[in-house]
Amino acid sequence: MISPLHIQTVREVVRTGSFADAARNLGYTASAVSQQIAALERACGLVLFERRARSVRPTSAAFLVVSKGNDVLSALDTLERELRTVAVGERGALQIGSFPTASARILPRMLAELSRVRPGIEIKLSEGEPDELLPELLDGDLDLQLVYRYDLFPRTWPAQIVETPVMDENLVLCVPEEHPLAGGRTVRLRDLTSETWIASRPESSGAQALLRLCSTAGFTPNIAFRSNDYAVVCGLVGCGLGIALVPALGCVPAPGLRTLKLSRRSPQRHVTVLRRTTNTNPLVKDAMRGLAEVARTVEAQISGVTGPRGGGGP
Repeated sequence: MISPLHIQTVREVVRTGSFADAARNLGYTASAVSQQIAALERACGLVLFERRARSVRPTSAAFLVVSKGNDVLSALDTLERELRTVAVGERGALQIGSFPTASARILPRMLAELSRVRPGIEIKLSEGEPDELLPELLDGDLDLQLVYRYDLFPRTWPAQIVETPVMDENLVLCVPEEHPLAGGRTVRLRDLTSETWIASRPESSGAQALLRLCSTAGFTPNIAFRSNDYAVVCGLVGCGLGIALVPALGCVPAPGLRTLKLSRRSPQRHVTVLRRTTNTNPLVKDAMRGLAEVARTVEAQISGVTGPRGGGGP
């Protein structure tokens, strides 16, 4: 097999007309240069140099190696430079998976800043629920995946996955503005036993968390409407069709909507980011740092979501 080292040696021998001079310029011994040329001649089955007493004469095959080899060396040099830019995060691709509320509230600012400081990179976003996108992360089709888990519905991830906290958010109670409780700031869960509820789909962890929370107060919620789109949920609440327990990130402003805290310590939803232990993409580090910075700002904003003037938060 022809190596870049062989091409460089042939090129220098052709230029100098001498194994000894080529060796001196390349920092080798004359014997090492002779051995490299002999190895290349055996590999290609051709004579590259006619040996003379004090010099060598290149054959047409040697000139061919130099002519075509210059293009090879140039291509390898270009490849090396491009690989260095990928290694330091100046080029390359980052593939992120996320769920809708994080895509709306966290990712835009993070991705915009990452694109600004790394203008040569390509960013791709896939959106879906955690279990929908997890196979893509495990297969290496995603570099990072934003996920969530509820206090009342804990879960674990496969051993080859590393989980890093991003932010914590309270679950807030959304009620219509004409609701008898809308003028307060907190409400007891046991006072909601006769309410009509709006929740996410039955198989979702949000709906399961609601069932478990209500069971601690001794009742099963009467769920009349279901949607995994929190804008739809908040819109239904604002129209007076029921109440809903919504993560603060999903509390979408809607006419006629008020938000309250539960009187006991509010259950939380935890936003985290997953990555494979074997992922070596240098852009992951920048993305993780950006997520942490944006999440701190968002967490401070949503901490003031509740209250009689809530209106769905910032």
